[in-house]
Amino acid sequence: MANRARNNPPCPDPEPPSEARPAAREPKILKGIGVSAGIVIGRAVVVDTDLRRVPRRSISKDQIKSEVVRLEGAIKLSMDELLEFHRNAEQQMGKEAAKIFLVHASMLKDKSLVNPMRELIGEELVNAEAAVSQVLGQLAGRFRRQTDSAFTTKVNDIDDLAIRVLGHLMGEARGRLKDAPENTVIIARDLTPSQTAAFDRKKIIGFATDLGGRTSHTAIVARALDIPAVVGAQSITTDVRDGATIIIDGDRGNVIVDPDAEQLAEYRGYIEQRRIFQLALGDLVDLPSVTSDGTPIELFGNIEFPDEVKGVLASGGGGVGLYRTEFLFLTRDTEPTEKDHFQACKRCVELLDGRPLVVRTFDLGADKYTQERAANPERNPFLGCRSIRYSLQAPAMFKAQLRAVLRVSALGPVKIMFPLITSTGELRHAKYILNDVMEDLAEDNIPYDKKIQIGMMVEVPSAALMADVFAQEVDFFSIGTNDLVQYTLAVDRTNERVANLYNPAHPAVVRLIREVIRAGRRHSIPVSCCGEAAGDLEYALLLIGLGLRTLSVTASSIPRLKRLVRSVNVHQCERIAKHAMTFDSEAQLSAYLRDRARKIVPEAFDGRSAE
Repeated sequence: MANRARNNPPCPDPEPPSEARPAAREPKILKGIGVSAGIVIGRAVVVDTDLRRVPRRSISKDQIKSEVVRLEGAIKLSMDELLEFHRNAEQQMGKEAAKIFLVHASMLKDKSLVNPMRELIGEELVNAEAAVSQVLGQLAGRFRRQTDSAFTTKVNDIDDLAIRVLGHLMGEARGRLKDAPENTVIIARDLTPSQTAAFDRKKIIGFATDLGGRTSHTAIVARALDIPAVVGAQSITTDVRDGATIIIDGDRGNVIVDPDAEQLAEYRGYIEQRRIFQLALGDLVDLPSVTSDGTPIELFGNIEFPDEVKGVLASGGGGVGLYRTEFLFLTRDTEPTEKDHFQACKRCVELLDGRPLVVRTFDLGADKYTQERAANPERNPFLGCRSIRYSLQAPAMFKAQLRAVLRVSALGPVKIMFPLITSTGELRHAKYILNDVMEDLAEDNIPYDKKIQIGMMVEVPSAALMADVFAQEVDFFSIGTNDLVQYTLAVDRTNERVANLYNPAHPAVVRLIREVIRAGRRHSIPVSCCGEAAGDLEYALLLIGLGLRTLSVTASSIPRLKRLVRSVNVHQCERIAKHAMTFDSEAQLSAYLRDRARKIVPEAFDGRSAE
């Protein structure tokens, strides 16, 4: 194993032989999007997944039958492989995450996808490889030509099937991945979820790609399997050669190609510092999350799949502050039933064993599930019929989820949270439907928590500016910084081309957050923050200073946050927040917060300078 910035003990990274990196070759730093945290040092293996290089061969009429048999054999082997991946993924990532592979298997059963391949073989007298490449290539091309980013995941799914089937037909079976040596870092234009899940973790320690975003299925799998990864690096497949020494910095989204001796020594030092820091964090798991002056700060976890609750608790989290239920939709071809919702929520409650669970109703509309099924896909779904708007226009689906969550509320402490509320009309409509479901359950004598707390996400400027009004209608607020930044600054948070403009420390965003917290305090309702920014140490200082007492973050961020909380007092944070409000630029405010955090918990930053 190569060096990891994890809890693992350090192992020596590969020392490049003199011929591996000539003295004339200069180090190069490529910037991408870090989607799975950690640092590794290894050797690059460049994987060519370009389907346009499949040879087209003519066949005779006598060979049609044998080519169709070859095609069907490759499809069967691919399906068997996917089902095996599904079984393994269930053990490693839980049932919901593993359903990604069932989606791929079901696509191979689709006659509308397979029959055109058979027809192409018979009508144009071409080999099976050419038929697969042409049919799936054309389908993927239609999705690529769409301007909407919601189609990206579908392209990945189609490419995954093509690579898999062609691999069996051509006898390669992804040999480069299978035969990769130890300490391998995979470099590819893009990777599919099943390729990532199939990595031999004893050999493949990280990856980087030209394409991809934070919310792709591949990114989800990478985080679930704890593989450091950087995506969206744009030109990495042309800038990296086989055998090159490479550093993947999944924390900052950097890839260093051909690092010099000084850079190697520097990153080995970071890895060792973080290893020691992670070991020290383990001692905090069972300690209370209180400031040095005795103020409790609740640290909860954000999850997509029920089995992630285990990681939240193992990291010292006090419950789940955000359960993103839309993944019940995005990992299958069919709409989840009330039973599916009930089983998933019930699993969370069982694992939490009396700790709180906040269920966010589904945030659909800007995703592949809904856009692919729409007769007229929206050009800009993030400003269209998404989230609570979509739910209100699909009342049967909405009621099925609400009914299931209410039933689970009889088994343990559960709260319901509505996302992307922009007006009182939306909130009241959602509450009306919820009350209707409650009446149905009461008529059927089905138990539920009649005093279940109802909250809303504050994710758009209109909700923040009207927080005083909304505070009279809900039991709690949860600030979603991901969308609040996006909608306040008009920056697509998934677009690497404008990533430098996406900054939660923008003074406008901070002022909106401050007003929401003040409104919550005036009306005596709790306010939490469940956006990614809450997991940043420097931003957490600001949030605590502004008055927040609950943060909900990814499980891996909880130990570091607890260390920070136990190292500061509330008065200190309030001084930091007061001074932060004097800055008129995000650059100044970010630098100030970073400096404060580094002085309070210097070991958490492994010595790296700010970028």
